[in-house]
Amino acid sequence: MGSGSSRQSEPDLNWNERERREAEERKKKAEEVARCAEEAADRATCQAAEQRRKECDAQLAAERATQDARKAAERIRRLKEEAEEAEARAREEAEASARRQAEDRAREEAETRAREEAKARAREEAETRAREEAEARAREEAEARAREEEAQARHEAETRAREEAEAHAREQEARAEKILQEMEEQRRRQEAEAAAAREEEARRQRATEEETRRARQAQEEAEQEAHEAAEAARKAQAEREEIERQLRRGIQPVVVPTLEEIRLAKAKVQYDDAVFHFAVAGIAGSGKSSLINALRGLNNNDPNAAPTGVNETTLEISRYVDTAHPQQFAWYDIPGSGTLRTPDWQYFNSQGLYVFDCILVLFNDRFTTIDLAILANCRRFQIPTFIVRSKSDQHILNLMMDMGYDPEEENTDRRAQFYKVARQRYISGTRRSVKRNLAEANLSDQRVYIVSKKTLLGTVKDQGPKGIIDEVELLTDLYNVAYHKL
Repeated sequence: MGSGSSRQSEPDLNWNERERREAEERKKKAEEVARCAEEAADRATCQAAEQRRKECDAQLAAERATQDARKAAERIRRLKEEAEEAEARAREEAEASARRQAEDRAREEAETRAREEAKARAREEAETRAREEAEARAREEAEARAREEEAQARHEAETRAREEAEAHAREQEARAEKILQEMEEQRRRQEAEAAAAREEEARRQRATEEETRRARQAQEEAEQEAHEAAEAARKAQAEREEIERQLRRGIQPVVVPTLEEIRLAKAKVQYDDAVFHFAVAGIAGSGKSSLINALRGLNNNDPNAAPTGVNETTLEISRYVDTAHPQQFAWYDIPGSGTLRTPDWQYFNSQGLYVFDCILVLFNDRFTTIDLAILANCRRFQIPTFIVRSKSDQHILNLMMDMGYDPEEENTDRRAQFYKVARQRYISGTRRSVKRNLAEANLSDQRVYIVSKKTLLGTVKDQGPKGIIDEVELLTDLYNVAYHKL
């Protein structure tokens, strides 16, 4: 009996010893889990304190930015007070409005941030209390459940603490990012306001410089006008003296048109600044209408042609649009000089030739004093002129007949010989006569264009006519003068 009882008690002792050791191990594990939980809680507390410190730094930075904004606004206000008195009042009102808006925005932003920080602190305190309560409950539950639930409770507590800490950290990061964005937006607004102030100052500087330049330019123009007026007075005095001398010599005076006369003359011919105006003038019967028709590419019997005739058919200035360039050129048929309706010495002014852009002086058989008077007046008014002798084919034929040529002859070689000699004699004689007349009138030498209506018409139509003398050069030079002005 005694030996059996001894053997039974020995396994019981071994079992109790194992239970005791297992209990001690479980207790150690529970203590280790509790220690880890406390360390995690301490880390979370340190992180929360660090986050609060960052929030304080961000708040201080925002306050400094607000102070900088106010300082910048004050500097802008001081700069604007130095401007002109008239603009100062408007600028002060704008600055006051801007300051009020900036202060309102700053106050609203500060209140918003204060509310958000209060909410954040409240959330942080609630989270801290909740975390502390959760930790206390976890410790109580861990101690209550003891052996069976200690490991699982520690694991759950650590998981919740880590998730809450991570969530809180993410929230703090988002809040800090938002604060940084607000600060960056405020900095951009301040830079924009400063740039606007600089631009306004530059604009005022440019306006001042422009006013100075305009004043200087006005002064220069006034000085130039005074100089021109003095020069005009000097010229007028010289012209008056010249007129007096001419009157004493029996020469008719040259009358200078008034501004009103110039205006009326332009209205009469429908003057247009976008159009170049050609006037064809000369004695009656010189072929002005036929020349205008040829220059416009028309025959005399075409519907839109200028009327022609043996007697003077042009009694008033007639305007004809150029068929090839209707928006650029206009041709004017001027009544012939030397008629009862147009006394010689009044021809230039009475016809208002001083308003035209270019004048063709046309003569037929002779170069007259009227032609010279037109050229002299054109030089005074700086109007380009072209001396044109028309009907060259008829004049050459007359010379051939004077040389013994019979128009009824059929010998083409003989006709060609007569034509060559007569043509050269006609061209050289015309040029000598015009040169001599210009020299006698104290006018500069000028080219004379020798043309015929038929050949000129063929040239305008690009039909390659025969017997060309100066037709091509006349058209080229006329258009060059016109395009140079247009």
